[in-house]
Formats: sequence, structure tokens, C-alpha cells
Amino acid sequence: MEVQGRIKMIDETKTFGNNGFRKREMVVTTEEQYPQHILVEFVQDKCDLLNNYQVGQQVKVSINLRGREWVNPQGETKYFNSIQGWRIENIEAAQGEQNMPPVPPMEAFEPVDDLNEEEHDDLPF
Repeated sequence: MEVQGRIKMIDETKTFGNNGFRKREMVVTTEEQYPQHILVEFVQDKCDLLNNYQVGQQVKVSINLRGREWVNPQGETKYFNSIQGWRIENIEAAQGEQNMPPVPPMEAFEPVDDLNEEEHDDLPF
């Protein structure tokens, strides 16, 4: 699955427990009629994916939905969902590349010769 929008917030990487579990959160705001603020968490080595991104950038984030079951001390069962990111792409850079016309190689250009107009007049009038 994917979430697309603008980065609203990128949090610092946080480490939990003795095992060094790492987590970093970001919020992506969708650009639709009713914008949604989607919290996406990146864990372990995926935290570093956010290092090259800033608030305001338009991105596409590949996500997985995660669900957990937890039984509290009173015996009640609770369910929790999370959205985990595993890839992020800068949409603006990708769109910029698509809108640029391809540049032909240098061999496709002919050198300019100093010919006078009489020798090189191929206009029909």
C-alpha cells in the first residue's frame, strides 16, 4: 500500500529497551478534498530513510498495516493498529524528471559551417 502527500512532521529517532529498538515517526498530510494527517512509523534500519527528507516535501510512502492484540491486567482484550513505512520517494524530483524533455547525445548535433546563404539556401521562396 502507499500513502501520498506532503510531509507535515518528522520526529527524531527514539531508542527503546535494552535491545536498542529504534523508531522514528513522520506525519504525511494527504492532498485531497478532506486532507488526512497520517502518522507513519519507521523502525530499526528504516529510520535512516527519513534523513534526506524535510517538512513540506511531497512524497510517496510505501506502507504495511500492522495489528496487535493485547490483554490488559483486568483480562480485557484490546487491539492496536499501526502504519509502518518501508520505502519513501520524493514525488517532486520524480515529476521534475518526467517533465524535462530528453536531451539527445552530442553526436545528434551537426556542427555549424560558415557557408554563405547562396550555397545553403533551401527555402522554397
